[in-house]
Amino acid sequence: MGDQSQKKPRILCLHGFRTSGEILKRLVLRWPETVLQKLDLVFLDGKFSAQGKSDVEGIYDPPYYEWFQANEDFTEYTNFEECLAYIEDYMVKNGPFDGVLGFSQGAILAAALPGMQAQGVALGKVNKIKFLIVISGAKFGEKKFGMPKLASNVFSEPIGCPSLHFIGETDFMKPESIALLEAFVDPVVIHHPKGHTVPRLVDKSLETMLSFIETIQMIPSNSHGKT
Repeated sequence: MGDQSQKKPRILCLHGFRTSGEILKRLVLRWPETVLQKLDLVFLDGKFSAQGKSDVEGIYDPPYYEWFQANEDFTEYTNFEECLAYIEDYMVKNGPFDGVLGFSQGAILAAALPGMQAQGVALGKVNKIKFLIVISGAKFGEKKFGMPKLASNVFSEPIGCPSLHFIGETDFMKPESIALLEAFVDPVVIHHPKGHTVPRLVDKSLETMLSFIETIQMIPSNSHGKT
């Protein structure tokens, strides 16, 4: 096995609204071994306990968490700065990380991180995020979602880091996920037939995933002396 097999991009994984790191882990671990063995995936729980009913109640066990809170129509956010500080603190203590994977609320957050980092409003103490994997994502400031103050300029410049976007045919977030693509330079897209979930990887989607992993393995790693 050559050097390439040794280098696993280290990825911070952000779960969906009112779920948990453990729940996202279960979904992602359904991916084939050929994918999983190439990645070092770290699953974090959101900072805040869920303040309402979780959609996964009865399917997955609690506890459930959320990254930040919003009012009912998602126009105003609370605890957004605390959320970013919490993620940065975790990355400082447990990093370095190369990229971020997010699902749903975690994907909206992940998509905004490189722009906030580039503008110096978040993640100033950690290495540059080199790539993103966005599953059922959306853009702050699009029709459905308002804009937290800190994220107000994150998409003013196209996001240049490699990005892989999963878009579900029957996902209620599909229009938002498609609109998000415009914010990125050369986004790679996996379309899948399912809804709002982390899909299994088969055939073409598996090929796309493996080729994206090859791309990110080429980027020099953020490791500084840690293995």
